[in-house]
This record gives sequence, C-alpha cells and structure tokens, in this order.
Amino acid sequence: MEAVVGLLVAFLAVSCGMDTCDGRQNGTQCYGALGGIVVIQLMDNVLETEQYTWTKNKTQILRVRNNTVVFNLIEDRAVFIPSDGTLRINNLSRSDGGEYVLEAYKDGKRFLIQSLQLSIQAPVSSVWLTSKCLSEGEMRVSCSSQGGDSPQYSWTLDGRALADNELLYGNNEAEIITLKQNVVGQLRCSVGNTVSNVTNSTTISSCGFTYMNCTSVNGTHTPQWVHQDNIILCTGTTPPPVTPNTVGKETNVTSTSGNNKNDDQGYIWIMAGVLSGIVIILVIGVILFCAQKKKQNNKPEEGRDDPEVTYADITITQRRGQQVQQRLEEAVEYGQVKFTRTPQQNQLTDDGSMYAMVRKGR
Repeated sequence: MEAVVGLLVAFLAVSCGMDTCDGRQNGTQCYGALGGIVVIQLMDNVLETEQYTWTKNKTQILRVRNNTVVFNLIEDRAVFIPSDGTLRINNLSRSDGGEYVLEAYKDGKRFLIQSLQLSIQAPVSSVWLTSKCLSEGEMRVSCSSQGGDSPQYSWTLDGRALADNELLYGNNEAEIITLKQNVVGQLRCSVGNTVSNVTNSTTISSCGFTYMNCTSVNGTHTPQWVHQDNIILCTGTTPPPVTPNTVGKETNVTSTSGNNKNDDQGYIWIMAGVLSGIVIILVIGVILFCAQKKKQNNKPEEGRDDPEVTYADITITQRRGQQVQQRLEEAVEYGQVKFTRTPQQNQLTDDGSMYAMVRKGR
C-alpha cells in the first residue's frame, strides 16, 4: 500500500507541475519554486535500513527508525513516505534552501552518508514583448519578464530557432535584439529558469520599408531600404523572401538604363504640365482683373448735374458823345449763353464796355 502511495505522489508531482529531484547521488543539486512543492528521492533499500536521519546545518530535520517517522521538524508542510524513501515539502520558502546531509545506520553502524544542495528560485510569472521600428527599417524587440530568479531568454521565428544572420544586434539568448529589415514572421520569446518557463509572441512586419533602386541627383542608382512615405524617384522590386540560408547575404539588384531614362522623362513631362497650368491660371487672372478695372472707370458718376441752358436778353447801347463813322441802328441781339453754375450779373467798366442785363430763363 505504501508503494502505491509513493507512486501516486510521484505521478502528482509530474502532472501538477511539482519539482522533482533524485537525491540518491552524493552532491546532487535540487531546485524548488518559491511557494511551490518539491519531491526528493532520498534513498533506496529503505526496508533494510534500521535508522536514518536528515539534517541541515547540523539541525535534525527528519529521523526514521524501523520504517517509522519518529521526528519531523517541518511536519506541518512535509510528508515522508518510508516505503520508497521520498520526501515531499510544500510551500517552499527561501529558508528551505541549503545543504542537507543524509546518514543511514545498520546494526548500529553508519554505512551511508551523502549530501544534496537545495536551491529555491522565484518562478517567472509573466512575459511581454515591445517592438520599435528604427530609422533604416530595422526592428528592435525587447523581451521583459516579471518575477523569476536568474531568467534565461531564447527566441524563435515561425517555430524555429532565430538564426544569427537574421540579427543585426544581439544573439538568441539576449533580452533585447535588433532584427534586420527583411525579417518578418511570428516571433516568440521564452523566459525561464530551472523552476519555470513562460513564453509570449508577436508578429513582426517590415516597418513599411521596401528595398528599391533609388536615383540620386547626379543620376546614379543606389539600392537601399526606403520607407513608403519617401519613395521619390525610386524604382525596384521587393527582395526575395527571408530564409535562414539567405538572410544577411548581399542581394544584387540590377536595373536597365532604358527604364530609368523613361522614368526621368515621364517625371519631366509631369512637371512641365504642372508649370504650364500654373502660367495659364495666372494669365486668366490678370485679364479678368484688367477688364474689371476698365469697367469701373467707364461707369458714370452718380449725382452729376446735367448741364443747364440759359437764355439771356442782351441790349447793346452806345455811350453818348462817342463818335461813330457809320450809322448804327438801334438793334437788339439775342444770343445763347451756356453756364455750368448759377449765373451772376456782370458789368464792364472799361471804355467801350457794354452794360448788359442778364435774365435767366429755361
């Protein structure tokens, strides 16, 4: 019955995520998760052993005699099964770590002494990824974890190990890595230690960059990575899909001069059309402005008075005593005088002047 119980404990340790350790070899290193459970196999041939003790720093933790537990210092959270020699410790704390020594006795003599080292580690509780596109299309990815003593990192891309030639900076075990421009796919980061392992993943894209042939001012063509918002005078094709065998190798990009020449001519014609349209719009604007100005100048002024026509009776009389060589008959001459303002009476005072009476009439 005790054997069955021992097998059941071992099965639960594996299925429930408990840490197990085979301490039957001298100097064994065992690990347990902080707050977790560890199951330690202490010895074989338990039934042939009369007495054995388990101590830490010369403090007795466990004493068994004739397959019966006679002393257990941590019985509130530890269970020993004599039939198979396994010890289960629950709710591990930092103070549980250290070196333990097992001593076995038979016929009143010690025939066995061996030690093991138990280390308690905090497990990794969570992992998250942050990524950032750099200026040239590279992507920096950071893998961060919460909790965990002595965490270790590993990376995979689409289910395989991340190759060194896919990395611009860092390595497959670094916390922060920088991927090359044409590395895309499902990126996964795993963080773990001896008592835990947690993973998280993210999808890596190209950051909007395309590998193209760009034409410089002097007409030379340079293959480079160009962001989609800055594709000006650039022609080319996207590089082949990334594989572990091709990433990082130089790619020869060839373009014919005839295609580039046609592209330049097309650009020139487009610019010429735009400039012509601007000139035509300016000419039409000047013509409309001059026509409007001329129309305003020819418009008659409001409130201007119509010219008035005034009729006047003028009588000419010769001054007495003046000699005349010919006979003048008294006559009356009617004339038409035009005034632009209200007429006033005028008198001539010089010799030979006329006296006239002006009467305004319509």
